[in-house]
Amino acid sequence: MIRNFHAVRWAFAFVCTAWGGGLVWGQTVEDLLFDMPGVRFEQMVPLEGSEGAWALRVQQPVDHNAPDSAHFYQRVFLTHRSFDAPTVLVTEGYERGRNYPFELAELLEANQIIVEHRYFGESTPDSVDYRFLNIRQAAADLHRIRLVLGALYPDDWVSSGISKGGQTTIYYRYLYPDDVDVSVPYVAPINLALEDTRIYDFLDTVGTDACRDGITRVQRRILEDYDAAALRLKWHAKGEGLGFGDYLTFEEAFEYSVLEYPFSFWQWGADCDDIPAPDASLDEVLDHFLDVSGLGFFADESMRDYASHYVQCAVEYGYYSYETEHLTGLLRALPEQPHPSAIFAPRDRADIPDYDGGALAKEVHDWLQTDGHRFIHIHGAWDTWNATAFRPTPKQLKKLEARTYFLPQQDHGGARFKNLSESERTEALNTIREWLVQTP
Repeated sequence: MIRNFHAVRWAFAFVCTAWGGGLVWGQTVEDLLFDMPGVRFEQMVPLEGSEGAWALRVQQPVDHNAPDSAHFYQRVFLTHRSFDAPTVLVTEGYERGRNYPFELAELLEANQIIVEHRYFGESTPDSVDYRFLNIRQAAADLHRIRLVLGALYPDDWVSSGISKGGQTTIYYRYLYPDDVDVSVPYVAPINLALEDTRIYDFLDTVGTDACRDGITRVQRRILEDYDAAALRLKWHAKGEGLGFGDYLTFEEAFEYSVLEYPFSFWQWGADCDDIPAPDASLDEVLDHFLDVSGLGFFADESMRDYASHYVQCAVEYGYYSYETEHLTGLLRALPEQPHPSAIFAPRDRADIPDYDGGALAKEVHDWLQTDGHRFIHIHGAWDTWNATAFRPTPKQLKKLEARTYFLPQQDHGGARFKNLSESERTEALNTIREWLVQTP
């Protein structure tokens, strides 16, 4: 096991203050970690307000249905406050290369466990077999970590994640309902198709008519000045060191980035007042476009980094495509029909299963409306992913032990506890604390 023998052991800081729960008087966090099979660890610089932090590598089966077969090590960051504090399990959806203070853990003064998602970053098997990158395997990873680290913190667990990490939170709770007491997904969509058309409905109605018209005007201006715009953006890509060709040609990436512009505009909270005027120069239009959307998302490096994400969307999660009707005759590299998909799974991989029709997503979507108790859902009203958010009717919500918040004029990054009204924030945090107290 990796162990930092030269670091200060902080022994007195981690003395247990109570008997029971599997803890022995005088044991430290490191004592307990050292005794955990399949766990490697090294000490890190503690986050502010905590008493210690460790980078863990937790051994996981590639296939939880065959636990004695191939395995990999999953990256986990543990931040310790107190053995008596609640624990927030942060369910990431992608790579997580560093420890950081998670908002909810700070608000609850909780211990914090951040789990990098399987097949991302350092949590990737030596041999990638996409048959085992699925919701059930990822949830089983979290379940095993919950069991292992339950030796440190037996009670009062909250799971929480943001965006795709919020999806992970929801699916994990559905598959292992007894692992945590409360779940808090932020800006988490539940997509029900490979091309979830609720995205189109949102983009066609969000904001004002003038703002939506301005967005369309930017798209059309760039494509109408196709050759000049593409040339300028090609030089921009060269300066940024962006490569194309392994996944998309430059022309395909250029057109995809123009199609992505409305989605990004609302997801990341662009300002309608910043849309260039109808008589603006092409350079002004492109400067604005690069601030909002840009080419990097469709370059080879980004495609490689997000390959596992696209596989999950193609197989189970579902995703979105791009409307083209308002751009008839302006696309050269991409088809107008069928709508170009935003899923870019690796090509020529026989180990990527076909889309399952969203079976589990639909199952979970229905379950949330009837049995999704002890959830706090937080969404931004102007976030594009609001389109496929969990949205119970008032009648359903009355029967649910749950809270949903749609923050006015907030985007994907702004839908957080800190941006709730003071009364809503107090209500949500007090509700979580009450639920934890009520748990046997």
